[in-house]
Amino acid sequence: MSRQPLPDELVELIAERFRLIGEPIRIRLLDRLSAGERSVGELAADLGATQQNVSKHLATLHKAGVLTRRKEGNRVVYSVADPSVLALCSTVCDGLRVQVAELARIVGA
Repeated sequence: MSRQPLPDELVELIAERFRLIGEPIRIRLLDRLSAGERSVGELAADLGATQQNVSKHLATLHKAGVLTRRKEGNRVVYSVADPSVLALCSTVCDGLRVQVAELARIVGA
């Protein structure tokens, strides 16, 4: 049974999602947030980045609907709103682990 090609509009949305998470700091932020909600300050300290830089990337992910945010006193706390992004990152990581292991096996042989 053959599959229908993806509509152009869907292809564009998929490409936009990949561009959105294509920044290494955004992947690191998603990785940290996969364990639960965190404040901007906690994330900045954990990543060794400025709060301004972390805030900018969190705002971009929030605007795209990937994250939720709430105020907690003076702090802004973020959490993952779209778990499919975490699943995507996990799938890519799993594929890379297999490729690296295979390459190590070939080189070591």
